[in-house]
Amino acid sequence: MDVTVVLDAWAILALLQNESAAARVGEAMASGSVAASAINLGEVHYRQIRVVGASRADAVTADLRRTLTVVDPDWELVLAASAVKARGGLSFADAFCIATAARLGAPAWTGDREIVAAADRAGVEVVDLRA
Repeated sequence: MDVTVVLDAWAILALLQNESAAARVGEAMASGSVAASAINLGEVHYRQIRVVGASRADAVTADLRRTLTVVDPDWELVLAASAVKARGGLSFADAFCIATAARLGAPAWTGDREIVAAADRAGVEVVDLRA
């Protein structure tokens, strides 16, 4: 799997909502070498349900699944995310972003302050898309 970037839900939502990081995320996705944890994609899905309804959210998520490499968690990834979460300071979904980036050896892209703050402790490169 040749992945150069792991996207957090924050980054994907920035793209969908045409926020300031949208162009950068869109360019990365166009490269075809972008991944996201299924857990983080699930986070995008439930947030989209709240905004655009279930039918549209299903369609958006299906499109994303065709564009991204979606990393489904196996037991080893669950354990890695659990270890990240145990250090404190972020949600379990955010821990999956960090654990996925560590597994793939790729930077995590996000604007989530908690992930940015936890990056040093986790030993993963994090690109803060708010900068």
